[in-house]
Amino acid sequence: MKKTLKTTKERSEIMKKIHGKDTKIELKLRKALWHLGLRYRKNYKFLPGSPDIALTKYHIAIFCDSDFWHGYNWKTQKFTIKSNREFWIQKIESNIQRDRDCDDQLIEMGWLPLHFWEHQINKDLDGCIKEILSYIPREFPITIKQ
Repeated sequence: MKKTLKTTKERSEIMKKIHGKDTKIELKLRKALWHLGLRYRKNYKFLPGSPDIALTKYHIAIFCDSDFWHGYNWKTQKFTIKSNREFWIQKIESNIQRDRDCDDQLIEMGWLPLHFWEHQINKDLDGCIKEILSYIPREFPITIKQ
């Protein structure tokens, strides 16, 4: 079955429906952290990049990055964009650069930025949680059910 390209108006309507807060992957990761007893701030505007999840007690800034918007496997993926290539390539590359700049600022402020890709959260949520927990001091009693 051949895919048909969307018109500019159709594509615009689709893109309007995409929101940057409370995405499915954010909700999934936040719910798992909450059930472990970790408390956080969401979309924490007092930090560069407004991390999706900020563990203020431990100075950990967590970002749930969409595979498309943040350029997962970008060196390969950018060649798969079919319509409005120039715009999308510039847009996603600027997102990647902004992520790097925010990470640098967070590190300078003494925070640890952690990024998890959409596919990581969806396929290996426990692995994401374990990575986060590895940066939390041992006095915090958490056990992950296997």
